Amino acid sequence: MKLLRFGEPGKERPGVLDDKGRIRDLSGLVADIAGPVLENLDLLTGVDVEKLPVVIGSPRIGPPVGGAGKFICIGLNYSDHASETGATVPPEPIIFMKATSAICGPNDPVIIPRGSEKTDWEVELAVVVGKRAKYVAQADAMKHVAGFCVTNDVSERAFQIERSGQWTKGKSCDNFGQIGPWLVTPDEVGDPQNLKMWLRVNGQTMQDGSTATMVYGVAYLVHYLSQFMTLHPGDIISTGTPPGVGMGMKPPRYLKPGDVIELGIERLGAQRQEVLADI
Repeated sequence: MKLLRFGEPGKERPGVLDDKGRIRDLSGLVADIAGPVLENLDLLTGVDVEKLPVVIGSPRIGPPVGGAGKFICIGLNYSDHASETGATVPPEPIIFMKATSAICGPNDPVIIPRGSEKTDWEVELAVVVGKRAKYVAQADAMKHVAGFCVTNDVSERAFQIERSGQWTKGKSCDNFGQIGPWLVTPDEVGDPQNLKMWLRVNGQTMQDGSTATMVYGVAYLVHYLSQFMTLHPGDIISTGTPPGVGMGMKPPRYLKPGDVIELGIERLGAQRQEVLADI
């Protein structure tokens, strides 16, 4: 299934994509694509999608998960990305948090915050937790995954690196977490460690990678994180980015108002964002 949420920010309704690419309204069956529904996705597997109402027009697509409790990110998790930044692959996953207030729809704009000169892009595979996970064995980790989606882990590098403290403040600005367009269930994704991923800025390819170069894979990350915190349905794990970020270029290249970002991951769909200045 490809689950989604559509409508104005804060008023999104649940939906599912049919075989013809049309949005079907799920609001007669579930209140939202959020914790309780993610925990019991089997309840939707028997639904006859063709009998659901077709959504007319082209509504805004919101983030495919509502009410996320945690937005957990993994740093330097691609060996080739670590190399381009001059960093060493860490002996354990680097964990940082992105504020949930950064979450927005896949085609909502990237907003450059006031005082920013180094806003950067990062295409990433996001994992959505479906079942509560605490002290989970790696062999059982995928049983706790509701699905996967694309995310743009937008980053302000000066805020992140040059202003001391933790990375969180360079990762959590408004509209720094585009997610979607769909939450794709594992049965439609196959091996999450073999997905092509890409990102373009103004039509120029910047990132052209694969989840195959992840240092720590999805199952390991779910297992690992569950040793330190309980993962709840609806929590989002952003698993790192391949090479090609602006910070790694010589000279570095950063986003400016008027730029257009396009990104996507095989089997998970694509996003498109215009870059705006905060006012």
